Amino acid sequence: MLNQDVYDELVGKFEKMYGEKPQVVAYAPGRIEVLGNHTDYNEGYVFSAAIDKGTFFAASPTSDDKCELTAGDFMETAKFTLSTVVPAKEMTWQNYVTGTFNWLFDGNPASAKHGWKGMFLGNIPLGAGLSSSAALEMCTALALSKIYGIEKDKTTLAKIGQKAEHTFAGCPCGLLDQASSMYGKAGALVKSDFRFNTFETVDLGPTVAFMMVKSNAKHALVDGAYASRRQACEDAAKYFAGVLRKPVTHLRDVTMAEWVLYRGGLSETTARRAVHPIGEDERVLQGASLLEKGDLNAFGALMYDSHESSRSWFENSCEELDTIVDAAKAIPEVYGARLSGGGFGGSCCLLVDPAAADKIAAQITKEYKAKHGDEPTVSLIKPSDGAHLV
Repeated sequence: MLNQDVYDELVGKFEKMYGEKPQVVAYAPGRIEVLGNHTDYNEGYVFSAAIDKGTFFAASPTSDDKCELTAGDFMETAKFTLSTVVPAKEMTWQNYVTGTFNWLFDGNPASAKHGWKGMFLGNIPLGAGLSSSAALEMCTALALSKIYGIEKDKTTLAKIGQKAEHTFAGCPCGLLDQASSMYGKAGALVKSDFRFNTFETVDLGPTVAFMMVKSNAKHALVDGAYASRRQACEDAAKYFAGVLRKPVTHLRDVTMAEWVLYRGGLSETTARRAVHPIGEDERVLQGASLLEKGDLNAFGALMYDSHESSRSWFENSCEELDTIVDAAKAIPEVYGARLSGGGFGGSCCLLVDPAAADKIAAQITKEYKAKHGDEPTVSLIKPSDGAHLV
Protein backbone atom coordinates (compact mmCIF):
# COMPACT_ATOMS: atom_id res chain seq x y z
CA MET A 1 0.00 0.00 0.00
CA LEU A 2 1.12 3.53 -0.82
CA ASN A 3 2.38 5.40 2.27
CA GLN A 4 2.12 2.28 4.46
CA ASP A 5 4.32 3.91 7.12
CA VAL A 6 1.84 6.78 7.58
CA TYR A 7 -1.06 4.32 7.79
CA ASP A 8 0.74 2.20 10.40
CA GLU A 9 1.60 5.25 12.51
CA LEU A 10 -1.99 6.52 12.39
CA VAL A 11 -3.59 3.18 13.32
CA GLY A 12 -1.03 2.74 16.11
CA LYS A 13 -1.78 6.19 17.57
CA PHE A 14 -5.55 5.63 17.28
CA GLU A 15 -5.28 2.27 19.06
CA LYS A 16 -3.14 3.75 21.82
CA MET A 17 -5.61 6.60 22.37
CA TYR A 18 -8.84 4.58 22.28
CA GLY A 19 -7.76 1.03 23.13
CA GLU A 20 -9.12 -0.35 19.85
CA LYS A 21 -8.41 -0.28 16.14
CA PRO A 22 -10.48 2.16 14.03
CA GLN A 23 -13.54 0.71 12.27
CA VAL A 24 -12.85 2.67 9.09
CA VAL A 25 -9.75 4.17 7.44
CA ALA A 26 -9.90 6.23 4.25
CA TYR A 27 -7.08 7.72 2.17
CA ALA A 28 -7.01 10.72 -0.18
CA PRO A 29 -4.05 12.11 -2.17
CA GLY A 30 -2.92 15.67 -2.78
CA ARG A 31 -2.81 17.00 -6.33
CA ILE A 32 -0.69 18.90 -8.81
CA GLU A 33 -1.98 21.18 -11.56
CA VAL A 34 -0.29 20.27 -14.84
CA LEU A 35 -1.96 22.44 -17.50
CA GLY A 36 -4.90 24.86 -17.45
CA ASN A 37 -4.15 27.77 -15.12
CA HIS A 38 -6.93 30.04 -13.77
CA THR A 39 -9.40 28.27 -16.07
CA ASP A 40 -11.71 26.79 -13.41
CA TYR A 41 -13.69 29.99 -12.70
CA ASN A 42 -13.76 30.67 -16.46
CA GLU A 43 -15.63 27.35 -16.93
CA GLY A 44 -12.68 25.92 -18.82
CA TYR A 45 -10.48 22.82 -18.82
CA VAL A 46 -7.65 21.67 -16.52
CA PHE A 47 -5.16 18.81 -16.50
CA SER A 48 -4.15 17.75 -13.00
CA ALA A 49 -2.94 14.60 -11.28
CA ALA A 50 -3.39 12.95 -7.91
CA ILE A 51 0.02 12.56 -6.29
CA ASP A 52 1.69 9.75 -4.35
CA LYS A 53 1.48 11.60 -1.05
CA GLY A 54 -1.75 11.96 0.88
CA THR A 55 -3.74 11.88 4.11
CA PHE A 56 -5.38 9.02 6.03
CA PHE A 57 -8.48 9.48 8.19
CA ALA A 58 -9.29 6.81 10.81
CA ALA A 59 -12.66 6.76 12.57
CA SER A 60 -15.07 4.76 14.72
CA PRO A 61 -18.64 5.53 15.78
CA THR A 62 -19.46 6.52 19.37
CA SER A 63 -22.57 5.48 21.29
CA ASP A 64 -23.57 9.05 22.21
CA ASP A 65 -23.73 12.46 20.48
CA LYS A 66 -20.11 13.34 21.25
CA CYS A 67 -17.41 13.76 18.58
CA GLU A 68 -13.63 13.86 18.99
CA LEU A 69 -11.11 14.81 16.33
CA THR A 70 -7.34 14.49 16.71
CA ALA A 71 -4.61 15.83 14.43
CA GLY A 72 -2.26 12.86 14.43
CA ASP A 73 0.94 14.82 13.76
CA PHE A 74 0.88 17.02 16.88
CA MET A 75 -1.80 15.05 18.81
CA GLU A 76 -4.10 18.01 19.42
CA THR A 77 -7.76 17.09 20.01
CA ALA A 78 -10.96 19.05 19.33
CA LYS A 79 -14.19 17.97 21.05
CA PHE A 80 -17.76 18.91 20.09
CA THR A 81 -21.25 17.43 19.91
CA LEU A 82 -23.56 16.79 16.98
CA SER A 83 -25.44 20.01 17.78
CA THR A 84 -22.32 22.21 18.09
CA VAL A 85 -20.71 21.71 14.67
CA VAL A 86 -19.68 25.29 13.79
CA PRO A 87 -16.58 26.94 12.27
CA ALA A 88 -13.82 27.03 14.91
CA LYS A 89 -11.90 30.21 15.76
CA GLU A 90 -9.12 28.22 17.50
CA MET A 91 -7.44 25.04 16.24
CA THR A 92 -8.75 26.04 12.82
CA TRP A 93 -7.33 22.88 11.22
CA GLN A 94 -10.51 21.12 12.38
CA ASN A 95 -12.70 23.22 10.05
CA TYR A 96 -11.83 21.11 6.99
CA VAL A 97 -13.16 18.04 8.80
CA THR A 98 -16.14 19.55 10.67
CA GLY A 99 -17.23 21.45 7.56
CA THR A 100 -17.19 18.23 5.53
CA PHE A 101 -19.15 16.41 8.26
CA ASN A 102 -21.65 19.29 8.38
CA TRP A 103 -22.38 19.21 4.64
CA LEU A 104 -22.49 15.39 4.47
CA PHE A 105 -25.68 15.91 6.49
CA ASP A 106 -26.83 18.90 4.39
CA GLY A 107 -25.99 21.37 7.14
CA ASN A 108 -27.86 19.42 9.83
CA PRO A 109 -25.33 17.10 11.56
CA ALA A 110 -27.59 17.00 14.64
CA SER A 111 -29.73 14.58 12.59
CA ALA A 112 -26.93 11.98 12.73
CA LYS A 113 -27.84 9.05 15.00
CA HIS A 114 -24.50 9.01 16.85
CA GLY A 115 -21.15 10.76 17.11
CA TRP A 116 -17.66 9.61 16.07
CA LYS A 117 -14.02 9.67 17.08
CA GLY A 118 -11.52 10.39 14.35
CA MET A 119 -7.82 10.98 13.76
CA PHE A 120 -5.94 12.03 10.64
CA LEU A 121 -2.31 11.92 9.53
CA GLY A 122 -0.65 12.68 6.20
CA ASN A 123 2.66 13.36 4.46
CA ILE A 124 1.75 16.10 1.95
CA PRO A 125 4.28 18.96 2.34
CA LEU A 126 2.36 21.99 3.62
CA GLY A 127 2.57 25.26 1.69
CA ALA A 128 3.81 23.59 -1.50
CA GLY A 129 0.55 24.06 -3.39
CA LEU A 130 -0.28 20.34 -3.29
CA SER A 131 -3.75 20.70 -1.71
CA SER A 132 -3.36 19.05 1.67
CA SER A 133 -6.69 20.63 2.71
CA ALA A 134 -8.66 18.97 -0.12
CA ALA A 135 -7.04 15.61 0.67
CA LEU A 136 -8.18 15.95 4.29
CA GLU A 137 -11.73 16.81 3.20
CA MET A 138 -11.95 13.86 0.81
CA CYS A 139 -10.66 11.18 3.20
CA THR A 140 -13.00 12.61 5.86
CA ALA A 141 -15.94 12.41 3.44
CA LEU A 142 -15.22 8.77 2.55
CA ALA A 143 -14.62 7.60 6.13
CA LEU A 144 -17.68 9.30 7.63
CA SER A 145 -19.86 8.24 4.68
CA LYS A 146 -18.91 4.65 5.46
CA ILE A 147 -19.65 5.02 9.18
CA TYR A 148 -23.09 6.52 8.54
CA GLY A 149 -24.03 4.42 5.51
CA ILE A 150 -24.20 7.49 3.25
CA GLU A 151 -23.86 6.79 -0.49
CA LYS A 152 -22.83 9.72 -2.67
CA ASP A 153 -20.90 9.80 -5.95
CA LYS A 154 -17.37 11.23 -6.28
CA THR A 155 -18.43 14.58 -7.73
CA THR A 156 -20.98 15.14 -4.94
CA LEU A 157 -18.33 14.37 -2.31
CA ALA A 158 -15.92 16.77 -4.06
CA LYS A 159 -18.58 19.51 -3.94
CA ILE A 160 -19.16 18.82 -0.22
CA GLY A 161 -15.42 19.33 0.40
CA GLN A 162 -15.49 22.53 -1.64
CA LYS A 163 -18.48 23.81 0.36
CA ALA A 164 -16.65 23.01 3.61
CA GLU A 165 -13.71 25.06 2.40
CA HIS A 166 -15.96 28.00 1.46
CA THR A 167 -18.11 28.06 4.59
CA PHE A 168 -15.95 26.65 7.40
CA ALA A 169 -12.37 27.37 6.28
CA GLY A 170 -13.23 30.66 4.55
CA CYS A 171 -11.39 29.90 1.30
CA PRO A 172 -13.31 30.53 -1.97
CA CYS A 173 -11.63 27.69 -3.92
CA GLY A 174 -12.75 26.09 -7.16
CA LEU A 175 -13.51 22.37 -7.45
CA LEU A 176 -10.16 21.36 -8.98
CA ASP A 177 -8.42 20.19 -5.80
CA GLN A 178 -11.19 17.96 -4.48
CA ALA A 179 -12.04 16.51 -7.91
CA SER A 180 -8.37 15.71 -8.62
CA SER A 181 -8.08 13.92 -5.27
CA MET A 182 -11.23 11.86 -5.95
CA TYR A 183 -10.69 11.01 -9.63
CA GLY A 184 -6.93 10.41 -9.72
CA LYS A 185 -5.52 7.29 -11.39
CA ALA A 186 -2.01 5.81 -11.33
CA GLY A 187 0.00 6.80 -14.41
CA ALA A 188 -2.72 9.17 -15.64
CA LEU A 189 -3.84 12.79 -15.64
CA VAL A 190 -7.30 13.97 -14.63
CA LYS A 191 -8.96 16.12 -17.32
CA SER A 192 -11.59 18.37 -15.75
CA ASP A 193 -14.33 20.26 -17.57
CA PHE A 194 -15.56 23.00 -15.23
CA ARG A 195 -18.61 23.95 -17.27
CA PHE A 196 -20.21 20.58 -16.72
CA ASN A 197 -18.12 19.40 -13.74
CA THR A 198 -17.16 16.22 -15.60
CA PHE A 199 -13.87 14.43 -15.01
CA GLU A 200 -12.02 11.80 -17.04
CA THR A 201 -8.56 10.28 -16.92
CA VAL A 202 -6.00 10.36 -19.73
CA ASP A 203 -3.08 7.94 -19.59
CA LEU A 204 0.35 9.51 -19.28
CA GLY A 205 2.37 6.29 -19.39
CA PRO A 206 4.66 4.69 -16.81
CA THR A 207 7.96 6.18 -18.02
CA VAL A 208 7.44 9.75 -16.80
CA ALA A 209 6.94 11.48 -13.48
CA PHE A 210 6.54 14.99 -12.16
CA MET A 211 8.94 17.01 -10.13
CA MET A 212 7.57 19.66 -7.80
CA VAL A 213 10.05 22.47 -7.14
CA LYS A 214 8.92 24.73 -4.31
CA SER A 215 10.35 28.23 -4.44
CA ASN A 216 10.90 30.24 -1.29
CA ALA A 217 9.17 33.26 -2.80
CA LYS A 218 6.87 35.03 -0.38
CA HIS A 219 3.30 35.21 -1.71
CA ALA A 220 2.94 39.00 -2.10
CA LEU A 221 -0.47 40.70 -2.50
CA VAL A 222 -1.97 37.37 -3.52
CA ASP A 223 -5.57 37.97 -2.47
CA GLY A 224 -5.82 41.34 -4.23
CA ALA A 225 -3.91 40.09 -7.27
CA TYR A 226 -6.13 37.02 -7.59
CA ALA A 227 -9.31 39.09 -7.26
CA SER A 228 -8.18 41.65 -9.85
CA ARG A 229 -7.38 38.95 -12.40
CA ARG A 230 -10.66 37.18 -11.84
CA GLN A 231 -12.49 40.50 -12.28
CA ALA A 232 -10.60 41.20 -15.53
CA CYS A 233 -11.68 37.79 -16.89
CA GLU A 234 -15.32 38.50 -16.01
CA ASP A 235 -15.13 41.97 -17.60
CA ALA A 236 -13.63 40.51 -20.77
CA ALA A 237 -16.33 37.81 -20.99
CA LYS A 238 -19.03 40.51 -20.78
CA TYR A 239 -17.31 42.48 -23.55
CA PHE A 240 -17.03 39.44 -25.86
CA ALA A 241 -20.70 38.60 -25.18
CA GLY A 242 -21.52 41.99 -26.67
CA VAL A 243 -19.36 41.78 -29.81
CA LEU A 244 -19.44 38.12 -30.85
CA ARG A 245 -22.43 36.71 -32.70
CA LYS A 246 -22.79 33.73 -30.39
CA PRO A 247 -23.61 33.10 -26.72
CA VAL A 248 -20.71 33.97 -24.38
CA THR A 249 -21.02 33.54 -20.60
CA HIS A 250 -17.35 32.87 -19.74
CA LEU A 251 -13.97 33.07 -21.48
CA ARG A 252 -14.27 29.37 -22.30
CA ASP A 253 -16.63 30.49 -25.12
CA VAL A 254 -13.97 32.70 -26.76
CA THR A 255 -11.31 31.40 -29.17
CA MET A 256 -7.79 32.74 -29.57
CA ALA A 257 -8.68 33.92 -33.09
CA GLU A 258 -11.64 35.91 -31.72
CA TRP A 259 -9.42 37.46 -29.05
CA VAL A 260 -6.97 38.60 -31.75
CA LEU A 261 -9.76 40.14 -33.86
CA TYR A 262 -11.64 41.92 -31.09
CA ARG A 263 -9.07 42.66 -28.36
CA GLY A 264 -8.90 46.33 -29.46
CA GLY A 265 -12.15 47.05 -27.63
CA LEU A 266 -10.62 46.04 -24.27
CA SER A 267 -8.15 47.96 -22.15
CA GLU A 268 -4.60 46.66 -22.61
CA THR A 269 -4.51 45.10 -19.11
CA THR A 270 -7.89 43.37 -19.45
CA ALA A 271 -6.93 42.02 -22.89
CA ARG A 272 -3.66 40.61 -21.48
CA ARG A 273 -5.44 38.94 -18.58
CA ALA A 274 -8.14 37.43 -20.80
CA VAL A 275 -5.80 35.79 -23.30
CA HIS A 276 -4.23 33.55 -20.63
CA PRO A 277 -7.26 31.33 -19.79
CA ILE A 278 -8.36 31.38 -23.46
CA GLY A 279 -4.94 30.02 -24.46
CA GLU A 280 -4.88 27.56 -21.56
CA ASP A 281 -8.16 25.96 -22.64
CA GLU A 282 -6.78 25.45 -26.14
CA ARG A 283 -3.53 24.00 -24.70
CA VAL A 284 -5.42 21.45 -22.55
CA LEU A 285 -7.51 20.26 -25.51
CA GLN A 286 -4.41 20.08 -27.73
CA GLY A 287 -2.53 18.30 -24.92
CA ALA A 288 -5.17 15.58 -24.70
CA SER A 289 -4.68 14.62 -28.35
CA LEU A 290 -0.88 14.72 -27.97
CA LEU A 291 -1.03 12.30 -25.02
CA GLU A 292 -3.17 9.91 -27.05
CA LYS A 293 -0.28 9.81 -29.55
CA GLY A 294 2.28 9.47 -26.72
CA ASP A 295 4.04 12.68 -27.78
CA LEU A 296 5.53 13.80 -24.45
CA ASN A 297 7.90 16.34 -25.99
CA ALA A 298 5.08 18.24 -27.67
CA PHE A 299 2.97 18.02 -24.49
CA GLY A 300 5.92 19.40 -22.51
CA ALA A 301 6.24 22.28 -24.97
CA LEU A 302 2.66 23.26 -24.10
CA MET A 303 3.69 23.43 -20.42
CA TYR A 304 6.50 25.86 -21.32
CA ASP A 305 4.01 27.90 -23.40
CA SER A 306 1.66 27.95 -20.41
CA HIS A 307 4.36 29.39 -18.16
CA GLU A 308 5.30 32.01 -20.73
CA SER A 309 1.64 33.07 -20.87
CA SER A 310 1.60 33.35 -17.07
CA ARG A 311 4.80 35.38 -17.13
CA SER A 312 3.96 37.73 -19.99
CA TRP A 313 0.16 38.04 -20.13
CA PHE A 314 -1.40 37.08 -16.81
CA GLU A 315 1.58 38.29 -14.77
CA ASN A 316 1.09 35.77 -11.96
CA SER A 317 4.65 34.45 -12.06
CA CYS A 318 7.63 35.86 -10.14
CA GLU A 319 11.41 35.93 -10.50
CA GLU A 320 11.96 32.74 -8.48
CA LEU A 321 9.45 30.69 -10.52
CA ASP A 322 10.94 32.03 -13.77
CA THR A 323 14.42 30.95 -12.60
CA ILE A 324 13.16 27.37 -12.07
CA VAL A 325 11.48 27.15 -15.49
CA ASP A 326 14.42 28.74 -17.32
CA ALA A 327 16.81 26.27 -15.64
CA ALA A 328 14.53 23.36 -16.59
CA LYS A 329 14.58 24.34 -20.28
CA ALA A 330 18.32 23.62 -20.48
CA ILE A 331 17.95 20.03 -19.18
CA PRO A 332 17.11 17.44 -21.90
CA GLU A 333 15.39 15.07 -19.44
CA VAL A 334 12.81 17.74 -18.55
CA TYR A 335 9.96 17.65 -21.10
CA GLY A 336 8.13 20.71 -19.80
CA ALA A 337 7.78 23.06 -16.83
CA ARG A 338 5.41 25.76 -15.58
CA LEU A 339 4.19 27.40 -12.42
CA SER A 340 1.48 25.41 -10.62
CA GLY A 341 -1.58 26.81 -8.88
CA GLY A 342 -2.42 30.44 -8.31
CA GLY A 343 1.11 31.75 -8.88
CA PHE A 344 2.82 34.79 -7.32
CA GLY A 345 5.14 32.35 -5.51
CA GLY A 346 4.66 28.70 -4.54
CA SER A 347 5.86 25.89 -6.80
CA CYS A 348 6.68 24.83 -10.34
CA CYS A 349 5.57 21.54 -11.86
CA LEU A 350 8.07 19.77 -14.16
CA LEU A 351 7.36 16.77 -16.42
CA VAL A 352 10.52 14.65 -16.20
CA ASP A 353 12.26 11.38 -16.94
CA PRO A 354 12.43 9.92 -13.39
CA ALA A 355 15.73 8.13 -14.17
CA ALA A 356 17.41 11.57 -14.29
CA ALA A 357 15.72 12.93 -11.14
CA ASP A 358 18.94 13.47 -9.16
CA LYS A 359 20.66 15.26 -12.05
CA ILE A 360 17.64 17.52 -12.64
CA ALA A 361 17.28 18.39 -8.95
CA ALA A 362 21.00 19.20 -8.61
CA GLN A 363 21.08 21.43 -11.71
CA ILE A 364 17.96 23.42 -10.77
CA THR A 365 19.09 23.78 -7.15
CA LYS A 366 22.50 25.05 -8.29
CA GLU A 367 21.04 27.73 -10.58
CA TYR A 368 18.38 28.78 -8.08
CA LYS A 369 20.93 29.13 -5.28
CA ALA A 370 23.28 31.16 -7.49
CA LYS A 371 20.51 33.63 -8.25
CA HIS A 372 18.49 33.75 -5.01
CA GLY A 373 20.93 32.64 -2.30
CA ASP A 374 18.84 29.76 -0.92
CA GLU A 375 17.73 26.32 -2.07
CA PRO A 376 14.29 25.28 -3.37
CA THR A 377 12.55 22.15 -2.07
CA VAL A 378 12.48 19.43 -4.74
CA SER A 379 10.32 16.30 -4.67
CA LEU A 380 9.64 13.60 -7.27
CA ILE A 381 5.94 12.83 -7.70
CA LYS A 382 4.22 9.93 -9.48
CA PRO A 383 0.60 10.28 -10.67
CA SER A 384 -1.38 7.97 -8.39
CA ASP A 385 -4.81 6.56 -7.60
CA GLY A 386 -7.48 8.81 -6.11
CA ALA A 387 -9.26 8.69 -2.76
CA HIS A 388 -10.50 5.32 -1.49
CA LEU A 389 -11.38 3.31 1.59
CA VAL A 390 -8.45 1.28 2.88
